[in-house]
Amino acid sequence: MKTQELLEMSDDELISKQDELKGQLFKLKFQHAIGQLDNFMKLKNIKKDIARIKTRINKKSEEAESSNE
Repeated sequence: MKTQELLEMSDDELISKQDELKGQLFKLKFQHAIGQLDNFMKLKNIKKDIARIKTRINKKSEEAESSNE
């Protein structure tokens, strides 16, 4: 997921995308546990995407708080 895509998303879209990625991460972890995961980089990429989304959500909330002061 590109950073530019995250900048264009609304808060609701970010949260729904985060939930979707967490579901995918759960499925991949399960596949890894039973030995069916063939591409381990998927785990790493999804974890990074979730971190990017969390960072963007936190940054938006900080910007909103600073504009209210």
